[in-house]
Amino acid sequence: AAGMAAPTMEERKACWGARDEFWQCLDSHGDDAAKCEKLRRAFESRCPQQWVKHFDKKRDFLKYKKKLETEGYHPPEAAGKS
Repeated sequence: AAGMAAPTMEERKACWGARDEFWQCLDSHGDDAAKCEKLRRAFESRCPQQWVKHFDKKRDFLKYKKKLETEGYHPPEAAGKS
């Protein structure tokens, strides 16, 4: 299947560029995906489906890590008792 071919360098650059623009948009709008819908569509159209899934997971992970770094780790059961 043509869709499974490895992306060329140009295609990878287009994908990463679209991802970075989308992520910057999310960053500047407090992760309000609705405000970044156009960029999200560009990101999805320029990147292989698997990459989109991977980058979404990666962003969630990076956000989680950043949250841990800024707020420190709170065990889930302690969350309600602050």
